Amino acid sequence: MSNVVVVGSQWGDEGKGKIVDWLSDRADIVVRFQGGHNAGHTLVVGNNVYKLSLLPSGLVQGKLSMIGNGVVVDPNALLSEIERVSAQGIKIDASNLVLAENATLILPIHQDLDAAREKAAGSSKIGTTGRGIGPAYEDKVGRRAIRVGDLSDKATLEAKVDRLMAHHKALRIGLDLPAIDGEKLVADLLALAPKILQFMKPVWRELDIARKANKRVLFEGAQGIMLDIDHGTYPYVTSSSVVSGQASSGSGTGPSNLDYVLGITKAYTTRVGEGPFPTELFDEIGDGIGQRGHEFGTVTGRKRRCGWFDAVLVRQACCVGGIDGMALTKLDILDGMDELKICVAYDIDGEHYDYLPANLTLQSKVKPIYESMEGWSETTFGARSWRDLPANAIKYVRRIEELVGRPVAMLSTSPQRDDTILVKDPFER
Repeated sequence: MSNVVVVGSQWGDEGKGKIVDWLSDRADIVVRFQGGHNAGHTLVVGNNVYKLSLLPSGLVQGKLSMIGNGVVVDPNALLSEIERVSAQGIKIDASNLVLAENATLILPIHQDLDAAREKAAGSSKIGTTGRGIGPAYEDKVGRRAIRVGDLSDKATLEAKVDRLMAHHKALRIGLDLPAIDGEKLVADLLALAPKILQFMKPVWRELDIARKANKRVLFEGAQGIMLDIDHGTYPYVTSSSVVSGQASSGSGTGPSNLDYVLGITKAYTTRVGEGPFPTELFDEIGDGIGQRGHEFGTVTGRKRRCGWFDAVLVRQACCVGGIDGMALTKLDILDGMDELKICVAYDIDGEHYDYLPANLTLQSKVKPIYESMEGWSETTFGARSWRDLPANAIKYVRRIEELVGRPVAMLSTSPQRDDTILVKDPFER
């Protein structure tokens, strides 16, 4: 038996929700290991649509689900999401949801700071979701964060809030934000404490018990590798590490327990927010892909930028992210197109590049070098086997495998859970 890590291989929004939901049926435990409620996973099960942000996707399958220490948690957002998903008939209580005692909390002051800094940045803004993710991670690294376990002791909480306020006071003055009411902040957190602490456990210990019992664990990532704080298109990135190695540090298990890394990869490319996008389309083709693919953010509702498949980018993500195989999603959105293009290299000032350089100036000069392929008129929507796919669709998938250097382990042909072609079960060694 294997443990599987799921990561996005582009700029997020690759369709991780459906794939994780599908894999959850084969797992015993599902663990979120980074990000916060800036992530959005949409699960379509029959006529039911579940939109998750903080909650691991395994809950919809009734699996034990854990929020690891690498996640930053807005307690109000978590409780609101639990209430909303529970109203859809999903059981959520302390028997199937575990929250790491050492996970960092997102507070209202983090959201204030996030929004104020984006506004002050003007045209240089990063394009954050404004949910306080970045400022919360900053406080974590600065060793002044409030963590889940702090809610269990009033004296400790008060002392840590005082330390936090000392840092934020100057920031708020500089951004013309009102002063923090420390007593109210403590009171609000203590009021939430009983609802949050019922889920608290040492996730690292629960995973060690699971390892000894030979349980299958699915590690669920958010965003995409090209949004990674180190390996993404910095500074237009998220505030956490998105690569597969974070599954280990973000949950408290050793890297030797990560057996297979599945990279969720969209059959074209999208991006939300600011930052470089070499294959972005500004014409009716890009608009058509966006409309057919319903390319709007699950969390923010923002329109996604759309473009051709970028094999250079995905190959790079596979290298830094340790991806073993791909789950290719949204192939059906390309149905009916006469011609398809794949970016196979970059041209920067006349020089060919087989990777995206980290330098922003060079990134701004990238011109994609395309390879054209004939499209297909037949539908791939709902296909569940290779024989259901048009010949040109199969050629497209095989060419992506060749260019990226990774096999397609799974192929998704609709948002529905069962419309999936399995080539290799990631849980089977």
